[in-house]
Amino acid sequence: MSQNIFRAYDVRGRYPADLDERVAYRVGLSFAKMLGGEGKVLVGRDVRLSGPSLSQAITAGLIDGGLEVRDAGIVPTPILYLGVVELGYKGGVQVTASHNPPEWNGFKLVMGDGETVSEVRGMSTLKKIFQDTKVDHYRKYEAERVDIITHYIERVKALVNLRRKVRLLVDFTNGAGCVVGPRLLREIGCNLIALNDEPDGSFPAHQPEPTPETLAQLAQAMKEVDAELGSGLDGDADRSVFIDDKGRFLEGDLTLSVFMHGIEGRGKVVYDVSCSSVVEDVARRLGFEPVLSRTGRAFMLSKVREVGAVIGGEKSNHIYFSELHGFDDGLYAVAKMAELVSRIDRPLSELIESLPRYHASSIHVVEVPDEIKMRVVEKVGEKLRQGAAKIIDIDGVKAYYEDGWILVRPSNTMPQVKYTAESKTIEGLNRLKQTAERVISEVLQKGV
Repeated sequence: MSQNIFRAYDVRGRYPADLDERVAYRVGLSFAKMLGGEGKVLVGRDVRLSGPSLSQAITAGLIDGGLEVRDAGIVPTPILYLGVVELGYKGGVQVTASHNPPEWNGFKLVMGDGETVSEVRGMSTLKKIFQDTKVDHYRKYEAERVDIITHYIERVKALVNLRRKVRLLVDFTNGAGCVVGPRLLREIGCNLIALNDEPDGSFPAHQPEPTPETLAQLAQAMKEVDAELGSGLDGDADRSVFIDDKGRFLEGDLTLSVFMHGIEGRGKVVYDVSCSSVVEDVARRLGFEPVLSRTGRAFMLSKVREVGAVIGGEKSNHIYFSELHGFDDGLYAVAKMAELVSRIDRPLSELIESLPRYHASSIHVVEVPDEIKMRVVEKVGEKLRQGAAKIIDIDGVKAYYEDGWILVRPSNTMPQVKYTAESKTIEGLNRLKQTAERVISEVLQKGV
C-alpha cells in the first residue's frame, strides 16, 4: 500500500497495488472516528469494476466504527453529495476515481454540510487515524439500499425549464452518469441522442476524462446529426465538457462565460486563477462581480459559499451552482446549458463568437521535486514582480501585464511546477511565454 493515496481532495490509487479492500476498511473505520462514531452515512459508487468489493469493505469499516450505513448503489458523485445534505445524513462516501483510468479507484469523503475531506479540511487527521488503525481481518455487512436518484431528478426538474425541445448529443462515457442522465434529460424536454450510455467500468469507448481527444467521436457525431449542443461527462459525472453546434470544444472559462448569459438577476461569480480574462470581462459587462479563487474543489466550493456567489467555474470545466448548495455537477450543467440554448435567439456558436477573444498557451509542466517546488514558485514570483503591473499570489503567482498575464503554480498532486500565459495578441503571448520560460530556468539554475 502507498501512503500517497491520501491526496489533496480525496483518497485515490491504483487497485489493488495502492489501495485494496483492507485499505478501504481502514479508511471506513478512520472516517467513522472523524464523524464521532454515531449517525447515518450514505455510500455510493461509480461503475468501476473494483467498486462493489471496495464499497462493501468501506461499508464494513463504517459500521464497525459505529455508524449506520445506507447504500445508494451506482450514482454520480454530485447526487451523493446532494443526498447527504438534503436527506439528513451525517456524511457520505463515494467510491470513485473520477476521470482516472479504469485500474484506479478511491474514496471521496463528504461531511454533512457537503464539503469534502481535503487538504484544507481533515485530510491530515484522516491520514493520522488511518496510520494508527491496524486491521488483520473484518466481517462483511449488507447495508440497506436507498433510492436518492428520484429526489435528485425532482430537484433538477423544479430548477430547469426549457422553452422548446433542444437537439442534444451527450457522451455518457459508460460512467455513472448513465444510470440517471438519459432519463433526466429526456424528462426535462431534450431531444437526446446518447452515446456510450451503458455503464461499463472498463470504459470501452475511451478514457473517462473528457478531452478534445476522447470526445472526437462526439464532435464528429455533432455534424452528422445536426445537434444544437453536445456534451461529454467524466467517469463520476461531477464534470461535463461542452461542444457547440459547430463542433468546437469549450474550455471551462468559456463555459462559465456562457452560463452568465442565462442567469436572471446579478451577483458574484467565482472563478479560479487559471481562467481566461474573458470571465472577468463578461462578468463586468453583464453586471456581475467577479471573485477570484484558488484552483480546486475544496477552495472553489468554500469561496462560492463564503461570498454567496450565484455561480462559479474552473478552467477544468467544474461548474458550481448556488441552487445546489454550491456543488459542481456535470449532469445539472448539461440540463442548464440545454435550458440556455432553448432560450437564446441564436445558435450557441454565435453567442460564443461574441465573447472577447484572447490567445492562450497550453499548460507547460516542469518537473520539480516536491520539497522545493513552493520555493521555486516564490522565487519566480519575486522576479516577475519587477516588471508586472499587478501580482496575485493566492495560488502560485499570477503576474498581470498591459497585454496579458503569466500564471506559475505548484502542482497540488505531483512534483511539478506548471505555467501558462495569455495575451490579447499572438505576439504578446509569445513574449509572455518566453518570459515565463526564462525566469523559471534562471531560478532552477541558480538553485533555491
